[in-house]
Amino acid sequence: MARFYALAGTWKEDVTLVGADTILAQAEALASVPLPGPAPEGPLLAVVDSRRRVGAWDALRDCGHWSRVVALRGETPGERVDLAAALSALAEQDDAWTVRVDSGGALAGALLREGLVDELSLLVHPVIAGGERRWHGRTPAPALTLERLAGESFDDGVVWLRYRVASG
Repeated sequence: MARFYALAGTWKEDVTLVGADTILAQAEALASVPLPGPAPEGPLLAVVDSRRRVGAWDALRDCGHWSRVVALRGETPGERVDLAAALSALAEQDDAWTVRVDSGGALAGALLREGLVDELSLLVHPVIAGGERRWHGRTPAPALTLERLAGESFDDGVVWLRYRVASG
């Protein structure tokens, strides 16, 4: 995790986009961290929270990582968020063009299905995970053609790969 966040800090995102499940999974840790206040130069935190389950908005804003937070929701509780419209609004209203997704398979799959991903940055660990778990989401993400941008190996066997999602 430390390596991931150290590398993520190099991307200089305007927005950190996360799903509600990712935020809720960190609720216990968030309750026990110091709250220094918003990071004036930090990115905006945008949380896809269509079921309105996140409640720790002040703590998220004040934990020292983000300048402010915003909930992305549909018109009614449970209505899916129009991700393309939300990202467009963030670009127009907040001049937010670089978005780093820090989330699980459901949100990542939705973004891939909708063609909203320009680049993938992957940390490959030398571990095979077992189990029968499938890709999250209703339907699989489409097959994508990726163009390699860069690759870097670390002493512990982890490999950092960066790909551009090819157009078309």
